[in-house]
Amino acid sequence: MRHSTIRNSLYATTLMLAFAAIPFGQVMAQDAGARMQQSSENQTVPDKAADAWITTKVKSEFGTTKGVSATDISVSTSDGVVTLSGTVATQAEKARAERLAQSVKGVKSVDSSALTVSGTPPADK
Repeated sequence: MRHSTIRNSLYATTLMLAFAAIPFGQVMAQDAGARMQQSSENQTVPDKAADAWITTKVKSEFGTTKGVSATDISVSTSDGVVTLSGTVATQAEKARAERLAQSVKGVKSVDSSALTVSGTPPADK
């Protein structure tokens, strides 16, 4: 009789531990899911580096090209889309800046709606 009491106690303890482990398993699964999501967010780091490279390259092109005032044009890049802002002297300078930006490897498109010709307000989006 004593053996069956000990055995029943062991079974009860084992069952209790097994049921107590279920919530821990769920927490671990949620934790693993969060880690996977975080690692996918980290995959944007190369994209950010590519955007920074594009911005630097566009600014460099402006600085080495006659007829484009590199100091008057601001450049930013997001997901390969280059945004130009600031003021240029002529429509021809604006067109040249757009062409130069578009020619840089990795540029998907150029938004120059915030790039104004002297005395001309920025275009509405």
